[in-house]
Amino acid sequence: MWDDQFEQILRPFLPFLPPQEELTPESDLKDLGLDSLGTVQLLGTLEDGYQVRFRDSALTMETFRTAGVLWDTVRGMLQSTAS
Repeated sequence: MWDDQFEQILRPFLPFLPPQEELTPESDLKDLGLDSLGTVQLLGTLEDGYQVRFRDSALTMETFRTAGVLWDTVRGMLQSTAS
């Protein structure tokens, strides 16, 4: 699935996700409280945490729709920087 760092970064931006509830790849981030300001802050936090830069093509609502889609995007950036 994803590493611990990803969930540690993401959870604070999801105010409607109870601490004991599992975050799944299908978890809808907007339904869990991620708003537009949180999205911008989350973007910066992910870039700092993983030392990556989101490409313009990844700056869409779809990228931030679910935890799984967001992780796939981050993982893709990590793989491209490792190459």
